[in-house]
Amino acid sequence: MARPTQAHMSQSWESNRASGFKDMKKRQMEYYMGAKLIEVGVDPKAAIFRWSVEQKNGRETWTYSAYWSDSKEELLLKEKEEQS
Repeated sequence: MARPTQAHMSQSWESNRASGFKDMKKRQMEYYMGAKLIEVGVDPKAAIFRWSVEQKNGRETWTYSAYWSDSKEELLLKEKEEQS
């Protein structure tokens, strides 16, 4: 079975939450993602990370994504093509 080459973690909260709350949650997600990568045998320094935010019905969903190996290469190539 093929090993995964990406991971995603999402959390939602009301859009009107204080910026301090959002900053704390983002730091927590970064910490937990790094810990999870180590747990499954992936060096966090070998991965690249991206944030995305979706706003809907007065709520924000923040997604923190990690890419490594083949997924990392594909994402970097896609981003390079989008910049051209």
